[in-house]
Amino acid sequence: MKWNENNSRVKNAAVFLSGSGTNAEALLNDIQNDSDAPWRASVLVTDKPETSRAREIAAKFNLPLVEHDILAFYKAEGLESVTIRTEEGMKIREKWTDALREKLKEYPIDFGIHAGFLTLCNITSDYPCLNIHPGDLTIVENGVRVLAGLHIVPVENAILRGDPALRSSVIIAQRIETGGAAMDEGPILGVSDYVPIDFMGHTLEELKEVKAARAGKKLAEYKNDILRKIAEVNVDRLKELGDWKLFPRVVRDFASGQFAFGPLQYKGQEILTVSYEDGKEPVPVLR
Repeated sequence: MKWNENNSRVKNAAVFLSGSGTNAEALLNDIQNDSDAPWRASVLVTDKPETSRAREIAAKFNLPLVEHDILAFYKAEGLESVTIRTEEGMKIREKWTDALREKLKEYPIDFGIHAGFLTLCNITSDYPCLNIHPGDLTIVENGVRVLAGLHIVPVENAILRGDPALRSSVIIAQRIETGGAAMDEGPILGVSDYVPIDFMGHTLEELKEVKAARAGKKLAEYKNDILRKIAEVNVDRLKELGDWKLFPRVVRDFASGQFAFGPLQYKGQEILTVSYEDGKEPVPVLR
């Protein structure tokens, strides 16, 4: 069945962001002057009101803004850091999510868009939430999506695998459990064009040695190593050449009812995903 039977109606989306908001801007720019766009943003949401660009973007696109500070919430509950890796941390996350639901009650929302939204939350249980991911989630080994993970991890792993190129994926984000492992296990709606990895003159063997040298160290001790720097450069490249081109196209197709679920279908055809190469028509990838 399709996610929403009334596919002729313009859908309302809540757009969630935590940082620079460049993915949100790409999505909002795509529909800004398009009277025939199949969706509109009904509200912008941020978990980091003091450090994100949410206020600037909300003003730019004349959108209502919901601010729900995750760190302040955790501190008020007695924890100094944000985590879902403990039972206590997970309980606080659920309380935070319930409070977010209350703040969003007044806005019409058919689906959510996680546009660089770092806080995993179970708002995904309330309506479909599309999430952009910096890795090709169609790559599976022994039943596991090997480029799953948060933040810079998928790009580092692709580099260390010796992959020649990266791709972004758009998924339906899943409800999380303690640890958040399930977030990247949802249907893969689309993958971007390939973005060649820039190894910045270094060999794979060199980078594997850098990775091995991290053993037993904390992030603060290796955050400036060459592997990290190369990964950061490639994350930025993937945003520009992958995320910003893929995400608007997938959201348009989703909002206009091109996808169906159980199993995943695109325009009535059962698929693994859809390939959205730059400048070309979408191509279904069969299972």
